[in-house]
Amino acid sequence: MTKVTHEFDLYGKHYALEAGELAKQATGACLVKCGDSTVLVTAVVSKERKDYDFFPLTVDFIEKMYAVGRIPGGYLKREARPSEKATLTARMIDRPLRPSFPDGFRNEVQVVATPLVADQIHSVDTICVMGASAALTVGGVPFEGPLACVRIGRNPETGEFLVNPTYEERDTSDLDLELAGSSTFISMLEAGAKEISEEDMLAAMAFGQEAIAAFCEEEKKFFAKWEEANGPIVKKEYVLDEPIPEVHDRIFAHFDEMSAALKDADKLSRMGKVEALKESIKAEFTEDEQAQWSRAIAVELKGLEKHAMRKMVVETGERVDGRTPTEIRPIMVKPDYLPLVHGSGLFQRGQTQVLSICTLGMLNEWQRLDTIEPVDGKRYIHHYNFPPYCTGETGRMGSPKRREIGHGALAERALLPVIPSEEEFPYTIRVVSEVMESNGSSSMASTCGSTLALMDAGVPIKRPVSGVAMGLIQEEGKTVVLTDIQGLEDFLGDMDFKVTGTTKGITAMQMDNKATGLTPEILRKALMQAHEGRMFILDKMLEQIPAPREHAKDTAPQIISLQIPTDKIRDVIGSGGKVIRGIQEDTGATVDIQEDGTVFIAGTNGAGEAAAERIKAIVKVPEVGEEYTGRVVGIQPFGAFVELLPGKDGLLHISRVAKGRVDKVEDVLNIGDEVRVKVLEVDEKGKISLDRLDKPEAPAGSGHNGHDEGNGHERSERSGERRPRARRHPGDRGEGSSRTNNGGENGEKRQPRRHHEAQ
Repeated sequence: MTKVTHEFDLYGKHYALEAGELAKQATGACLVKCGDSTVLVTAVVSKERKDYDFFPLTVDFIEKMYAVGRIPGGYLKREARPSEKATLTARMIDRPLRPSFPDGFRNEVQVVATPLVADQIHSVDTICVMGASAALTVGGVPFEGPLACVRIGRNPETGEFLVNPTYEERDTSDLDLELAGSSTFISMLEAGAKEISEEDMLAAMAFGQEAIAAFCEEEKKFFAKWEEANGPIVKKEYVLDEPIPEVHDRIFAHFDEMSAALKDADKLSRMGKVEALKESIKAEFTEDEQAQWSRAIAVELKGLEKHAMRKMVVETGERVDGRTPTEIRPIMVKPDYLPLVHGSGLFQRGQTQVLSICTLGMLNEWQRLDTIEPVDGKRYIHHYNFPPYCTGETGRMGSPKRREIGHGALAERALLPVIPSEEEFPYTIRVVSEVMESNGSSSMASTCGSTLALMDAGVPIKRPVSGVAMGLIQEEGKTVVLTDIQGLEDFLGDMDFKVTGTTKGITAMQMDNKATGLTPEILRKALMQAHEGRMFILDKMLEQIPAPREHAKDTAPQIISLQIPTDKIRDVIGSGGKVIRGIQEDTGATVDIQEDGTVFIAGTNGAGEAAAERIKAIVKVPEVGEEYTGRVVGIQPFGAFVELLPGKDGLLHISRVAKGRVDKVEDVLNIGDEVRVKVLEVDEKGKISLDRLDKPEAPAGSGHNGHDEGNGHERSERSGERRPRARRHPGDRGEGSSRTNNGGENGEKRQPRRHHEAQ
């Protein structure tokens, strides 16, 4: 096997495809690059055919932290379960690959994408589809390739579309559209957008289809080089599950019975009738026939149900629940559904019911992301749970499955463009959507329920968001676009196309398409029909809660934002965190201080305001002319130290404690006394000089009780006893002997027992 490399430039980016050197024992392997970002994609097809009635395809994408020069966190120091981003990337690879394999393919296929280098400039996700397509092709696997995936961004100033934009370009883009498919049709779509119009989205999709075709052409050039070096690529023969005419004819003879069983608006009732019919049809086969044709019988029974449902729609225009193609199921909306929680909303459409709950928290509760992408984390989080009971089944409860992660990400993406900034709303926001019952499009119900919960919590979203799922039936040369599809129409239809947005434009989309004849006209019809549907749903929501509540609920934390000088941060924190802990313990509030001096305070029932006042007092610098009621916290022979604010003392000189001459400060003041003072001076070192307001008269004889510069004694502060002291030169008086009226000059030559320097 000879190593082959094909390098090319497209849309301003450099790419490379390489095979023949790594992972040569796999069925096929390809190294794909964009810039320096490098991913190894391998494909292995099992030698034996599995006894399944479905195609067993598995796709894995495991982020390798060495790709960005980091060691994984945690005790084991190795990659554990995939991150949400890794799961979403694996789904993105799977979705275009799955419909490209022939019907009846039952050999197990595993595709593994291993990112080796992530250059933090070019994303590694979209190129994986091209790598998988190349690996399958050089491995001789039969599928409808080549396939490719592109990300389309847009410069909001010029309107120019960008193909596979860098992370920096994506930061300024108002569109993030991922498309995958072949040169002639789109099979997978994911989009996030800042409320762009349907026309702009259609233009982006058309441009993306052209870009996919360009990458497919480059793949063909790579395959030509491969064949020159290693000989012709021969498609391997795999035994397919072929229809057995006798089984088909006997089962499809019950077409009318299946059509009758499907006509029931209640999901569980309809499923019961269909399963009972299937069992009765299956019983017509002998035990030997069932053993011989078990897989074929299961496939044909599924095919009978699919054909009956689809023919009903295209021939009569009626769906299994009696609706017309554009009709939306009955809607129920209940905001403020739960007590005490910060926000909640119940949304029901037909037999799909979702309860969404919003929780508000401090900004330091944001979710940190440990991925190979240059993204630290996020402050708006949406989680989606799909328990077994929502479909009337039993099952294991545990960590979320790929489908739950994907649906939660879609609803999160739908609302992200309308979430207020940190400056507007300094909270971390988490919404959890609990699916209570499901019969199609629970992700769109989650989007609507989340909008209700956010508005109920008082989150000032820019505009409310609603969503609807569209379907497609192409049968016997006829095409019907369906609004608000239910589970059966998703499972047996040709397209699942979800669209979310506001009155201004689209915020998110997701599409899985099995139909190769999806023309621009059909896409336009689907988007316009979706617009009508989501506006209808939005009106129903706004009837119950027309706007976000003006205030958060009492149970939600009130978050106050302050800005303090950075040189005051240490004062608020205190030695070993003593001060900030004391504030939190005393008030019950939570305090978070940022490096730039931004302080976020969260608390309920006035706790936040109390903590804010404490912090303001700590960082407050008294100014000349301000008046305070302070407490005497220290007494020296030359005056009293008065606490103006927590940690802020000023010197009230002995000459200013009373009217007239005072020999001892204690004759007028004692520790603990409250006194009204005015700030006279704040020197360059922050030392504060005070004057007493409403001075009392000096006690009689106070000025003649031995306050003498030269008597060689001073009175002890604690005991009042005299103690000898050294004589000083008259020109070198200490603080205690100064009798000037300039209080600002005192206390600088001798360190008092208590430190009271203003910080």
